Amino acid sequence: MIREPGSTVIHVVQGEHAISDVPDVVLTTVLGSCVSACIMDPERRIGGLNHFLLPDAGPGGPDIRYAAAAMEVLVNGLMRRGAVRSHLRAKLFGGARMMAGLPDIGQRNADAARRFLQDEGIPLIASDLCGSQARRIRFWPTIGRVQLHLLGEARVPVREQPMPQRGGDVELF
Repeated sequence: MIREPGSTVIHVVQGEHAISDVPDVVLTTVLGSCVSACIMDPERRIGGLNHFLLPDAGPGGPDIRYAAAAMEVLVNGLMRRGAVRSHLRAKLFGGARMMAGLPDIGQRNADAARRFLQDEGIPLIASDLCGSQARRIRFWPTIGRVQLHLLGEARVPVREQPMPQRGGDVELF
């Protein structure tokens, strides 16, 4: 936990979530192809943020690194802390395509999060998903405010070309 003047900042890393009803708490995370849901109950003034890595559940049962488990854990945690399910509202962020030429995990993460919200009847009121830029988000869970900062555009990986050999020498770079 990092302290800033006048607020408590909680950084949420991959496979984790945080919930708060304390007005001076700010939840933060940095996202590439991962997705975070900021879900809040504006009437009870409580909210939470998760950070999941992959769209589909792996072997071995529920794992909060995967979309459905991460979303369910966050929603259930909010309700245990006093949120009312019918009051919940969501904002989604992340899902960038970070490496050209590889499968688009970010798009699949975004689709999985949207599908969960739709299946659970939780309105999606804002989102910034996909594209090719990483994001840093800051979420004030009691008021539902999100600050988004784009971090830079993903680049196509450079393919190294072998250096020409001269005589019996090999040039290293």
